[in-house]
Amino acid sequence: MAKNQQTLARFLFSLVLVLAVLLYVDGKRDSRGNGHNNGHNNGHTTRKGRWEGKLKMNFYHKTCPEAENIVNKIVSKKVEANPSLAAKFLRVHYHDCFVRGCDASLLLDSVAGKAASEKEARPNLSLVGFEIIDEIKSVLEKKCPETVSCADILTLAARDAVSYQYGRPLWNVFTGRVDGRVSLATEATRDLPSAGANFTSLQKLFAESDLDVVDLVALSGAHTIGTAHCGVFGRRLTNFTGKGDTDPSLNSSYASFLKTKCSDKSQRLNSSAVVGMDPTGALSFDSGYFVSLLQHKGLFTSDAALLTDPSAAGIASVFQNSESFLAQFGRSMNKMSSIKVLTLGDEGGEIRRNCRVVN
Repeated sequence: MAKNQQTLARFLFSLVLVLAVLLYVDGKRDSRGNGHNNGHNNGHTTRKGRWEGKLKMNFYHKTCPEAENIVNKIVSKKVEANPSLAAKFLRVHYHDCFVRGCDASLLLDSVAGKAASEKEARPNLSLVGFEIIDEIKSVLEKKCPETVSCADILTLAARDAVSYQYGRPLWNVFTGRVDGRVSLATEATRDLPSAGANFTSLQKLFAESDLDVVDLVALSGAHTIGTAHCGVFGRRLTNFTGKGDTDPSLNSSYASFLKTKCSDKSQRLNSSAVVGMDPTGALSFDSGYFVSLLQHKGLFTSDAALLTDPSAAGIASVFQNSESFLAQFGRSMNKMSSIKVLTLGDEGGEIRRNCRVVN
């Protein structure tokens, strides 16, 4: 009985803390005049993304009723064979949404004689999984020609890949997107969040996509899965201020560990070496990232930046509880996956027959 009471007390404390953080951040944002009121005053309503209303659940239930099951079946089979794909699908989805919104512009190949597409931008050169999106699209085109957008396929695939380990969807996906016709590498270079960004830059970039501090912290939690090349964060280890020093905000024991993983035989930085982004495990989608972050074991400068802002650090502390993190991550993913979406009838949108080329 006593043990059950202690468990309940911990749960209630966590719940109250989550609500307090959410109310604090919403109040702080509204007091600065940055809220999107939409005629409502309660915090949870104002936090809904401004583009979410354009999408709906089960959009294809009449036009292609098997669409979501087909995506799930193919993605689950791929992730079962290669669990690292969960992080890779999620990264592709992130990189698509932060440039022109979630319109599958990232999936377009470059065309000879025209400006390079988003795929050619330096931050996107290491992205993989495009051939799996192609496979899903091919199956859906045979089943329901010119009906299911590449943007919706990518959104569903990211959710299903991350959710696979739990055997259930971690969040609902609202569908009804159409695909964009423009893809520019220059825009990807300009608009994607940088691993070296400070908190002010991150907050500004996210706010431009109608994402607040809670979303910024929750979505950073995606770093609980996946790996990174040492060249992305190597400066923190060996030349932080240009004097051969280590970033003092980095946990010293963790820094030593990273140096062993990122150094070649001559003790020079091996930029192509790879390490897990979450020291608690690179394949399990959980709150381990936040546990590590609060121990100053965030891999990137952008991770460590979250601790430089009191509200972000407080939110990160709450998200050490997996239930709290997973619940908010789903809500923030719905906001992110709705950024500047194009829907049927919008100028500049179409249902591509092939995700790599415009019709």
